Amino acid sequence: MGWPQRRRQVTLVQRTLPPWFKVRFPGGPNYLRLKTLMREQRLHTICEEAHCPNIGECWEYGTATFLILGDICTRACAYCAVTRGRPYAIDEGEPARVAQSVKTLGLKHAVITSPNRDDLADGGAAVYAETICQVREQAPGCVIEVLIPDFMGDRAALGTVIEAGPDVLNHNIETAQRLFKRVRAKGDYARSIELLDAVKDMAPRMVTKSGIIVGMGETNAEVRETMADLREARVEVLTLGQYLRPSEKHIAIDRFVTPEEFASLKGDGLAMGFRHVESGPLVRSSYHAHEHVAERAS
Repeated sequence: MGWPQRRRQVTLVQRTLPPWFKVRFPGGPNYLRLKTLMREQRLHTICEEAHCPNIGECWEYGTATFLILGDICTRACAYCAVTRGRPYAIDEGEPARVAQSVKTLGLKHAVITSPNRDDLADGGAAVYAETICQVREQAPGCVIEVLIPDFMGDRAALGTVIEAGPDVLNHNIETAQRLFKRVRAKGDYARSIELLDAVKDMAPRMVTKSGIIVGMGETNAEVRETMADLREARVEVLTLGQYLRPSEKHIAIDRFVTPEEFASLKGDGLAMGFRHVESGPLVRSSYHAHEHVAERAS
């Protein structure tokens, strides 16, 4: 049993944006093709639900981040635009439809994520695994990246995803330890770091990845401390981007980090040993995701 399609109109609430915020307006032929396919297959994307500023660029390029397990989250993170509430029942046909869409689009790199599903015993890990297996079967040449929740620290659930064999496992830390409970009330900083570290114990060759969004009250020193914690957990790929407030109900923007500061943080990350750092005002977890792995392999 699936869930009804809901297209929400939400306006980003911002201060006046600085001049370096320029994005491609969505509407090109590939964007329209991908949007039509998502509606036909009754699928969701985090690109839409989280109001990603890069949706025009990424969809025109032919990439999208599939949102499995519905579009309602059981948590209420202070920065996130995804709807919170009681989720719908699992759609058992969804993994096959995601795989068919990956095949139809001819994707070389597919990103799969979900809302938190704390209502499920395994947090949705089995659905992740089935989706990975379906994509492997229908699009065997595609690189598969998963952006997972913390599964409440359940190592068995994490193992279920890892055993399915994604190429990249991403879990976003999002913010500094001092702000974590304010920003992610039901999350835990140490739990997220430990989850990322556990991936390397279970699958040493699997690429691990995490992301930080800045502008919610952290200092650059705290960003660097968080980066150091991620490296201690053997994370290889890092994304750094600017927080944009989804609505007046969400945490306010504390500051706009300049492109020069992002460049400095990138340099620091590379010096710490990250294999790839994607850092800039408009960067999100899946921005240029295919390049992160390509650079590692080169």
